[in-house]
Amino acid sequence: MVSELDLDGGLIGGGPRVLAAFLFGGIVVLGASMLGLYHGFPLPQLGLGPVGMRRKKKVRVYMDGCFDMMHYGHCNALRQARSLGDELVVGVVSDEEITANKGPPVTPLRERMIMVGAVKWVDEVIPDAPYAITKEFMYKLFNEYNIDYIIHGDDPCLLPDGTDAYELAKRAGRYKQIKRTEGVSSTDIVGRMLLCVRERSSGDSNSHSSLQRQFSHGHGQKIEDRGYGSGTRVSHFLPTSRRIVQFSNGKGPGPDARIVYIDGAFDLFHAGHVEILRIARGLGDFLLVGIHPDQIVSSNRGAHRPIMNLHERSLSVLACRYVDEVIIGAPWEVSKDMITTFNISLVVHGTIAENNDFQKGKCDPYAVPIEMGIYRQLDSPLDLTTSTIIKRIVSNHEAYQKRNEKKAESERRYYEDKTYVAGD
Repeated sequence: MVSELDLDGGLIGGGPRVLAAFLFGGIVVLGASMLGLYHGFPLPQLGLGPVGMRRKKKVRVYMDGCFDMMHYGHCNALRQARSLGDELVVGVVSDEEITANKGPPVTPLRERMIMVGAVKWVDEVIPDAPYAITKEFMYKLFNEYNIDYIIHGDDPCLLPDGTDAYELAKRAGRYKQIKRTEGVSSTDIVGRMLLCVRERSSGDSNSHSSLQRQFSHGHGQKIEDRGYGSGTRVSHFLPTSRRIVQFSNGKGPGPDARIVYIDGAFDLFHAGHVEILRIARGLGDFLLVGIHPDQIVSSNRGAHRPIMNLHERSLSVLACRYVDEVIIGAPWEVSKDMITTFNISLVVHGTIAENNDFQKGKCDPYAVPIEMGIYRQLDSPLDLTTSTIIKRIVSNHEAYQKRNEKKAESERRYYEDKTYVAGD
């Protein structure tokens, strides 16, 4: 496989050389391969001025996906894609295309559009993108959206007939590859929920606790069972300080900033979370989000929760453009000391939540900010919770089980055959 130089002098894998530029006697000579001319795809604009001098031109890159059950792995892929250009355009595949190629999506297009649009590295979103990059769609990307390169991860994306969904982009020399984020996939997350459904129906509380520990600790074992989620592999997530820094804004609040605080589990980060965070951010200059530890979530929502562990949940929230900072492992009660330490001006909570039992009596975690007059309840725009997502899986568990079983084989091959790939 021949590699070629991109606009920034990096390497582009996955295609023949389609363009060579030589400065000879003060004249720029451009050559294109017969393959690129044959397919008729426009070549990336080099932005060369007189005598080969470069003009400033924004490099626009494109990445598409289903983004179903969106998680920090999706967000990291978008972060990597954005690093390869100046602007990132993201195509979100339609519900119909997902159903035809993978099985029914868990989250509908409207919710997936909200999720993708809220990722801090995304500049533009295209709805109803095709699952496969067709010749017609490539022309649209290159001519209407001014896309320079199409991006995808190093894991294969095959169509039902076994062909590569990105073959045309590779042959046109307009393809770049990023590294897959280890330790998570939508298939894995759906599998976790299917396992919880099975264990809940069995009434075995010890199994509940066992599953929750596996999710929280990221055990990379494969669970063989003959019920829901057959052969589900519990992901092995290894959090690093570098990944947290990559997701962080790296900036603190100004001396006179109005700091808004909101807390919660943020399990299976979804469009309802995004919308309440958007509203909360609009009430101040800096949004601080508290992520409750696994033990607190389990004690308040049951032994089978959370589905995603603390670090996974923290990364998902950090990737949201409305969030400035997170507290990883925030306490259940908002104390006076905590308010003082973080200089919190306003504490907020949504009307749609799974832990609103505190409003009915015994222990109100917001008693202190209420007494201080800095608490406000926000009307949640979407009637959506983590339990809503789980119920979608439960109500159609047979279809999702078949979907997971079909995807499990490619996941297995990936983990068996994977090799080290430079980059992150």
